[in-house]
Amino acid sequence: MSKPIPLSAESRLPFETTLHVRDHCLCLHVQRAARALARRFDEALRPFDLTNQQFSLLMSLNRPQPPSLGPVASLLAMDRTTLTAALKPLERRGLVSVGIDPEDRRNRLLTLLPAGHALLLLAVPIWERVHREVDALLPETDPDRFRHDLRALSRP
Repeated sequence: MSKPIPLSAESRLPFETTLHVRDHCLCLHVQRAARALARRFDEALRPFDLTNQQFSLLMSLNRPQPPSLGPVASLLAMDRTTLTAALKPLERRGLVSVGIDPEDRRNRLLTLLPAGHALLLLAVPIWERVHREVDALLPETDPDRFRHDLRALSRP
């Protein structure tokens, strides 16, 4: 364990630096925006007893073939343990199933069940409405370009 470094009044970080970081830190601004967007979508999806994270997870399973954990975890920028925990309430609700891959018994396949499809059919129009509202909050920004830029930042 490292010892704290004693600081004199002259060696303290100037408050102006704090203001500079507050005003220029991309990480801070992206995190704040992400939390605000998550709250907005959580509220809109509440009538379906879904969070925005659960909606994204269900959407990630809406594929022609059931995916395994790895690609879904990668798409959602989650580790496999977090994804497994996030799947449990959806599995208990009968929206998804987690099964063994017949080609490789070490893998788990994630299937969106009929109840999950039905829930998405109800939730997607709400998601679309909220997305239009969010896009309208960015009048000086091209939302498609903004999404492109955010994807560039999210690459490992």
